[in-house]
Amino acid sequence: MFGLRGSSSLLRCVQSLSQPTQRPCYNLLRSSLHSNTITRTYATQLTPPPTSAPSATSLDASTTLFKTYKPVSPGVRHLRRPINNHIYPGRPLRLLTAPLRKKGGRNAHGRITVRFRGGGHKQRIRVVDFMRKAPGICDVVRIEYDPGRSAHIALVKNRNPELDGLKKWSYILACEGMRAGDVVESFRSGIPEGFVPGYVDSRDKRNSTGEATEAQAQSSTESSSAALALGILRAKTVKPGNVLPLRLIPTGTVIHCVSLKPDGKGLLVRSAGSFAQIVTHEESGRYSLVRLQSGEVRKILQDCCAIVGKVSNPLWKSRKLGKAGRNRWLGWRPRVRGVAMNAKDHPHGGGRGKSKSNKHPVSIWGWPTKGKRTRKPGPKGPKNSNKMVVRERPRGKEKRMGTA
Repeated sequence: MFGLRGSSSLLRCVQSLSQPTQRPCYNLLRSSLHSNTITRTYATQLTPPPTSAPSATSLDASTTLFKTYKPVSPGVRHLRRPINNHIYPGRPLRLLTAPLRKKGGRNAHGRITVRFRGGGHKQRIRVVDFMRKAPGICDVVRIEYDPGRSAHIALVKNRNPELDGLKKWSYILACEGMRAGDVVESFRSGIPEGFVPGYVDSRDKRNSTGEATEAQAQSSTESSSAALALGILRAKTVKPGNVLPLRLIPTGTVIHCVSLKPDGKGLLVRSAGSFAQIVTHEESGRYSLVRLQSGEVRKILQDCCAIVGKVSNPLWKSRKLGKAGRNRWLGWRPRVRGVAMNAKDHPHGGGRGKSKSNKHPVSIWGWPTKGKRTRKPGPKGPKNSNKMVVRERPRGKEKRMGTA
């Protein structure tokens, strides 16, 4: 039935099937699983570079801030990304993430409340700790990229031996200059007793914020020792990444992630490169004046907490996506002009040609968009609408002149 050549080939196939196949990868995996060399770890850190490697200095020619590409296509011709070599290239700690369920800008009733949203890449939300209630020293393990925000986040591990498992790990908002190996600490509940000899943290003395005047320092030795203890306290606590109540932060310090309630999480100043600054502490000891990124000065309770330093990734605002598709990956749909719509869809729509028919520029809901004040809160708004605002952000001529 079979020829000579066909029978020999069939015999070789049968012999090859009868012999066991060698699978070195499978055997290695079985041996490693049976051994006790594999241990579960929550996070891993990249190996540091060798010490013999030359370090970059300010005189080097390779001090570029952005990464550009050869224009082999229109999408990469104008693409510009900030260089962040300190970002961890691996995956996040999965136990500190949650799946993002997208709704396309719709509320619970199915109506679109945020326009031009939809699509985008699949993401997982990083559970960032904005409270920082756990006291003690924490080590920064690595700096990671967060797709849900413009700033970077840091994975920290608490040194407290009483904590076990996932309680030791948390994500925090990374400040500018923070790197793996740094140490951060939270003083949200106040300064522990005995942290600085001669200093007692008392909230009843908030009016002086722990500061000693020159007259008191010259009159008695007690005030001089208190001033010395205060200086030591500030040297040990006022560091980038540390959490402190506003009453313990000196005037002029740059802060971010400011809370509005003593027991609340940080709400203000959380975007990339933003920062706030403490203007002064009121003599009454109840409020502190803080100037926000927009130039607005508002009163905040001195028991509210903030993080010392500036938010990381300041070059984020200067990046260029390069093409429209990259904006679609981020979950943004095309933004349509009002002139290109029909008359029923926008006040600028309808008519012949590109014209809004001598109408004043308004939004889709009919709100004036140029020169008309629409913001209600603030001292110039309704009475007692926002009593915490001392000075509003500059607008118009004040903003053009650069006066804050």
